[in-house]
Amino acid sequence: MQLAVLPAEMEHGLMGRSDLGQDEGMLFVYNRPQSLSFWMRNTPTPLDIGFFNTEGGLEEIYPMFPFDETPIPSRSNRLQFALEMSQGWYRDNSIQPGAQLDLKALAEALKARGFEPRRFGLGP
Repeated sequence: MQLAVLPAEMEHGLMGRSDLGQDEGMLFVYNRPQSLSFWMRNTPTPLDIGFFNTEGGLEEIYPMFPFDETPIPSRSNRLQFALEMSQGWYRDNSIQPGAQLDLKALAEALKARGFEPRRFGLGP
């Protein structure tokens, strides 16, 4: 997973990408729980997005279609992570709401990028 943590990374997301591998995607990491909304401006690859709560639990999954600028809003307002993958990835891997994001691995990935995991509510 490619991490999108900085505002510029989040804004750009997967725009222009048409080369996503089968198990490649982007994980958006927010500082605090909130409602989330995504769109597909300048994004040619069909995607699915999963919205995860502060405990790393998958709550919602939505399909997103190339170049569609219609916002895809979450129902929940206690989300902190969003994972964009190629369309069908969640289904093909039998990943459904209730699945758990590995927050320990995420904390390590954030640390490797120079971020303090506690800033995102991760770690001791």
